Amino acid sequence: MENKQESNGVMKENEVKKKVNWSGSLIVASLTGAFGSSFLYGYNLSVVNAPAVYIKNFYNETWQRRYGFSVDESTLTLLWSITVSIFAIGGLVGAIIVTPIVKFFGRKCTLLLNNVFAVTAALLMSLSLLAGSFEMLILGRIIMGVDAGISLSALPMYLSEISPKEIRGSLGQVTAIFICIGVFTGQVLGLPEIFGQESRWPYLFGAIAVPSLIQVMILPFLPESPRYLLLEKHNTSEAEKAFQRFLGKDDVSHEIEEVLAESRVQRNTKLVSILQLLRTRAVRWQVVTVVVTMGCYQLCGLNAIWYYTNNIFSEAGISHETIPYVTLSTGGVEILAAVFSGLVIERLGRRPLLIGGFGLMIIFFSVLTVSLTLQNTVHWLPYLSIFCILAIIASFCIGPGGIPFVLTGEFFQQSQRPAAFMIAGTVNWLSNFAVGLLFPFIQAGLQTYCFLVFAAICFAGATYLFFVLPETKNKTFHEINQAFAKRNKVTLEMQEMNHYAEERKSSAEQESDFTSSVDNGETKKGIV
Repeated sequence: MENKQESNGVMKENEVKKKVNWSGSLIVASLTGAFGSSFLYGYNLSVVNAPAVYIKNFYNETWQRRYGFSVDESTLTLLWSITVSIFAIGGLVGAIIVTPIVKFFGRKCTLLLNNVFAVTAALLMSLSLLAGSFEMLILGRIIMGVDAGISLSALPMYLSEISPKEIRGSLGQVTAIFICIGVFTGQVLGLPEIFGQESRWPYLFGAIAVPSLIQVMILPFLPESPRYLLLEKHNTSEAEKAFQRFLGKDDVSHEIEEVLAESRVQRNTKLVSILQLLRTRAVRWQVVTVVVTMGCYQLCGLNAIWYYTNNIFSEAGISHETIPYVTLSTGGVEILAAVFSGLVIERLGRRPLLIGGFGLMIIFFSVLTVSLTLQNTVHWLPYLSIFCILAIIASFCIGPGGIPFVLTGEFFQQSQRPAAFMIAGTVNWLSNFAVGLLFPFIQAGLQTYCFLVFAAICFAGATYLFFVLPETKNKTFHEINQAFAKRNKVTLEMQEMNHYAEERKSSAEQESDFTSSVDNGETKKGIV
């Protein structure tokens, strides 16, 4: 009897793999969620570059009006550095507070509430010139950082939970694609013909409110994560409706049974703390892998590329006035590479794109180092440097630029996922801040050889992933756990027993609640 049930389950799973519906609700939820979240993160990375000169003038004028003398160069540099880097501090705060928020409000509601931070930041920054207060701009940047810290955890969590496992990677790449689109949009709006003028730069920050308001108007009409509704809220009827809308079909019994099977494995859905997650042997290597991928995501040297871009374009003979337009090519390459990754990730898998992306970055960083070192001796080498810059950006975006967010959603079960995203977000933002703080010193000490440091980081990351990372394409949490079980030195049965032992006290309460929700007939109705 058991064998017959297993064979039926396999046949059903194969049928699902053959045909996966991209429903309208699934597409709209992913696009709307990303537009009001990861898009704004990318936009705020690039939006401060174009008006930098005008903002510094505003700081100087405000200082002179208050104190009767111009600000000295070192103080102005400090103020500008704070303005840029404080975004990462806000992101760290957002990453730390996201776990209780997504647990209490849910994934979708967290994205909606997060828009309060975005709109508040937009108002502060856009009105700072009118109010004559550079403190408003700095405060707006840190609040915008909090928004980014929350959204970069809540959005991948939401996308991973609403998507079928067969397209989970492609849908997860929406986060990276919209980061790239945000960066490109910031570059375009910063052109002199649009908002890149002394009188118009506040509009660059006011525009932040537009994606937020669009998200607030559309996202409420879309369902919450069905896994959150079923496993954490025990609302079977709403979970069934959410599955039906996201999958575009009436019969969602297979999906409900799959989630219920995960619930039976993990025994309960009590939220796991960071300390508990770090102490759980069954996910030890998953946590290490998330830390490595997120650390390499920020430390692999893409920020250094942005630092050198203008100088390299100038060395190639491109005029200062033309450089902003040529820089758009970098944003265009980012988008194309991220879209390409989203299209092929379910065919090639996570491993080849991630390891291959780091491998290509090692090659092009090495060539760029040689090219920059010898560019004064051969007239065509600056053009090779430009090619290397575009190639490094493309290599980053096809794998390392988006897959770390996908993996974090795939490695952990429902009760562990918020804590895992908090760890990933903390590593992400601390690494971001470290790069901003240390890169000027690395660049000053090593000059063009600084890229060899980033090549070494990429090599270390690729080597680790080659030996440790299993392929997660089309796999359930249970299957991914099995792939890590040997390395974690636990059997799958031990994992279940350990988890049960850790949560035994709360499990009794959770299980009785869950049993009552199943026995009310709603679940039975859904899986008949």
